[in-house]
Amino acid sequence: LINKKLINISIRLIIRDIMKLFVAVFRTLFFYFFIMLSYRLMGKREIGQLGVIDLIVSILIAELVAISIENIDDPIILTVAPISVLVLIEIIFAFLSIKSRSFRNLLDGKPSIIINKGVLNYKEMIKQRYSLDDLLLSLRQNNIKSIEDVEYAFLETNGKLSIFKYNFFKTEGTYPLALIVDGIIQSKTLKEIKHSKYWLLNYLDKQGTNLNNVFYAFYKNKKIYLIKYTDLKSV
Repeated sequence: LINKKLINISIRLIIRDIMKLFVAVFRTLFFYFFIMLSYRLMGKREIGQLGVIDLIVSILIAELVAISIENIDDPIILTVAPISVLVLIEIIFAFLSIKSRSFRNLLDGKPSIIINKGVLNYKEMIKQRYSLDDLLLSLRQNNIKSIEDVEYAFLETNGKLSIFKYNFFKTEGTYPLALIVDGIIQSKTLKEIKHSKYWLLNYLDKQGTNLNNVFYAFYKNKKIYLIKYTDLKSV
């Protein structure tokens, strides 16, 4: 009789363990497809390049899923609900970032010029806590042997370094410098090309437009190129 009871208890324990295993597998598969759908809703940008907010959301989602898979006695909705809130916040923030450059700069910051016309910007490197070793590593990863071969290098908001090499004769390149972005004048660019805000506004006036009508303007080969909001609507 005792042996029979022990066998029954053992069977129940085995069944319980098997059920826990199935529940854990089910939760894993469920959250795999749920997270994949969530990232699709947040946009393809989230997969390839993570900003500060994107990284925070990704870490929180990973933690919530891990906790839910471990605590199989808790209902799934306790994990689905906060993940859905995070996804909704991310979508709202992404929409506001598109509509407002100021909001986007507040969340992601601005790209930093690390190399400007072949000259290292040590002040900006210190400000961004970007060491010389970090810079040399990025250059090597881009098959660049020397800093002298680089005309411009930008530390992007996602931490990657965008590099623009000198041409063969090491003359001034044709990198487009942003003058106006979302209707906002870029003072640093004007300072770099040694022109004033009034010079730019005067040019816009000659073109029969004003600052509020300009979506993007850049300076290249000593010329200004404009993209107006009306141009975007006609595309």
